[in-house]
Amino acid sequence: MKTTETPTPARRRSPIFWVPTAYFGMGLPFVVLNMVAVLMYKGLGVSDAKIAFWTSLIMLPWTLKPLWSPLLEMYRTKKFFVVLTQMVSGVTFGLIALSLHLPSFFAITIALFAIVAFSGATHDVACDGVYMDELNAQEQAKYIGWQGAFYNVAKIIGTGLLVYLAGFLKDEYEGPAEDAVLYSWTVIMIILGVVMFALGIYHTRMLPSGKHAHSVTSFSQSMTELWNVIRNFFTKKHIVYYICFIILYRFAEGFVMKIVPLFLKAGRDVGGLGLTEQEIGIYYGTFGAAAFVLGSLLGGYYISARGLKKTLFSLCCVFNLPFMAYTLLAIFQPQSAPLIGGAIVLEYFGYGFGFVGLTLFMMQQVAPGKHQMAHYAFASGIMNLGVMIPGMLSGWVCETLGEFFNKPGGYEPFFIFVLIATIPAFLITYFVPFKYKGDGSLIEGERE
Repeated sequence: MKTTETPTPARRRSPIFWVPTAYFGMGLPFVVLNMVAVLMYKGLGVSDAKIAFWTSLIMLPWTLKPLWSPLLEMYRTKKFFVVLTQMVSGVTFGLIALSLHLPSFFAITIALFAIVAFSGATHDVACDGVYMDELNAQEQAKYIGWQGAFYNVAKIIGTGLLVYLAGFLKDEYEGPAEDAVLYSWTVIMIILGVVMFALGIYHTRMLPSGKHAHSVTSFSQSMTELWNVIRNFFTKKHIVYYICFIILYRFAEGFVMKIVPLFLKAGRDVGGLGLTEQEIGIYYGTFGAAAFVLGSLLGGYYISARGLKKTLFSLCCVFNLPFMAYTLLAIFQPQSAPLIGGAIVLEYFGYGFGFVGLTLFMMQQVAPGKHQMAHYAFASGIMNLGVMIPGMLSGWVCETLGEFFNKPGGYEPFFIFVLIATIPAFLITYFVPFKYKGDGSLIEGERE
């Protein structure tokens, strides 16, 4: 007589073994492309305008990632794409290290960074997919802190430790002085390559698979569903106002983001602060990142206590007004470390405190409805676009204002311009309409 045994289900690995590492791997490429590459090119003698334009443009995949996310549901597992993109990023960072020694290094490395950007954006979609597929609602809430913490650990390591290490390696280099910067950044890119590739190897074993591909779904069906999602998004009530709000809330920040590290690094003779990589790593990458985390936590408690509708305008003020700190730094060019570090910490704290307001607005007022997750992804993409475009223009604006006002470097008039650029954010935030109450129900007279 034949007996039938029920197969024993595979032992489920604790999320603590993969959530921190997966989200560290998500944050590292984004941070490197957004800031570390800026400082690298500055050290290698590339102009501010070229740096700001191209390092902003290569961030475009993070805006467009919702467009190819349906394809990830059709082929292989989400784990496959997480592991693949981590390994691709690792290899590409290694190629960047080699390319720095070529005569046309800027064009080649920008192209390679674009590959890292596409790979990183795809990684984000797949990694979030694994998280949502493998964890129930209770577990998602339990591990959301780990997710955010290790994304910010990547920021601290990228803009803090690695930038500091680049400066240390440059100072300790015993060869010709003109080769010191090149040597230091070559080592940094190799380290990044090894770390990303090692994460890919680790996750081949430790990362769960997520849901398998929907083999029954055709490409045309997937594209039809994507079109329905897009159409539904752009027919929501107040959507034009909401899109303008999402773009303008961070409009001034988009200009500041690329110029600040260049300003900190630039010599005092051209209006900068003349900081070393070590000082930038400590002030901007470590203290600044820690202030961002603290600001985010306190901003969340502030909203929780008073509600988003009552707090949104004050959050916008806290987000945008600290840009005045950089204006004062550009005008007075202080040499005091506490003053410089304090200004950076103030700006980062305001950034973290105010940013949670925009994030929560997109979750609670823009995304709700039939395609909540997809619409949040579209709102996030629009937000990234709103930062990317002024970032592309920031270098040109800085140089143009510098020439017009006869200010070397252009940093002083640029940061004054940034303060003026915050005005639309205040106006649109003050009048922004709300569709949903704090409990998620529609306000009377509103519709999805």
